[in-house]
Amino acid sequence: MKAARTMIAASLAALCLPASAEGPPPLPQDPVIAMRQHWLDADINSYNFRNSAQIFETRTVAKGEQVWPLATGPAAAMPADYDAWARRTFTNALLVIHDGKVVFEDYRNRTVPEDRFISFSMAKTITALLVGLALEDGKIGSIDDPVSQYVPELKGGGYEGVSIRHLLQMRSGVAYEERYDFGANPSLAALIHMNAIVANKERFADRARTVGKATAPGSRFNYATLDTAVLGWVLERATGEKLAPYMSRRLWQPLGAEADGFFIADGPEGVGRELSGMGYNARLRDFGRIGLMLLNKGKVDGRQVVPESWVTQATTMVPFDPTAAKPTRDAYGFQIWKLDAEPGAYSAIGLAGQFIYVHPASNTVIVKLSHFPNPEPAGVVDETVKGFHAIIAGLKK
Repeated sequence: MKAARTMIAASLAALCLPASAEGPPPLPQDPVIAMRQHWLDADINSYNFRNSAQIFETRTVAKGEQVWPLATGPAAAMPADYDAWARRTFTNALLVIHDGKVVFEDYRNRTVPEDRFISFSMAKTITALLVGLALEDGKIGSIDDPVSQYVPELKGGGYEGVSIRHLLQMRSGVAYEERYDFGANPSLAALIHMNAIVANKERFADRARTVGKATAPGSRFNYATLDTAVLGWVLERATGEKLAPYMSRRLWQPLGAEADGFFIADGPEGVGRELSGMGYNARLRDFGRIGLMLLNKGKVDGRQVVPESWVTQATTMVPFDPTAAKPTRDAYGFQIWKLDAEPGAYSAIGLAGQFIYVHPASNTVIVKLSHFPNPEPAGVVDETVKGFHAIIAGLKK
């Protein structure tokens, strides 16, 4: 999502009907709605991004009894300008795992190890892992099954003929743009944001039933959080469980997470669905565990948690345009990005600078949790990637 704070303010205004000139004055704004209005504000987002549980409805993902211990390795020699780079790229917390050991860990802006940070669209990568586990469980027959096989409500609309694979690759072909235009004529993405996340009046995936079709499924890449919301809906129907308990049982506990995580929830209180496309929150080290598991081809402390074949498929990048020869960010796997030109490297990426960067060639995982202002400053992602490369170059010495 790329909704600037002024856009969110406009969205809230659009939610309220104007008072009659002869009627009573409007009621004061709901303070909870007001908090959500300012969630992305650049002057307080560093704080907000680690306190989402105080702002939104949530669904707990419980940890298990066994924690995957992260060994400590020799302290990494960070680049000389690390502190300046961390400030330039709005870093809240950063973790470096090299050769399976934590070699650098940094908490800034009064963050602490116990904080649970919003991942934004890094949650999409987690949802893709859950699809792989549901496939292993036999709850999903094939990722080439049509999504309407699991969610019949999607028959006859834009998602008719769309497969689970198409959703994983962001190639559904539906008429949806990741564009947040508010005001008198809000875009579809803006309407969903206003009603599902800010006002909790509907579920994020509800409008998938009525969205139209723009192109043939599979024909082109189109980044769409709605696709991942539909994936979450498919998972609920296929497994017969809500995402939070299913993830706890099949991923979070086997992962050996050190703390409970939680999803932000959409829709009316008590009946909303976990926000599978942007709503997961966890500790820095637990995001590191996800990255290390991916680096280890699905293994945790020698145990296979996610099938190796699934991790291989998920991290195999499909170019946006096979005829183009662009060096960076020109390909996508299963809800995971090619971030740079490093051979074999890939990244979970979230709004405002959230990264789980996996670099197999150097056996390294870097987790960076940030608070980029909105709109995103020009060049800040490129600056972030340069920093990752500098850190890895130092590890090789």
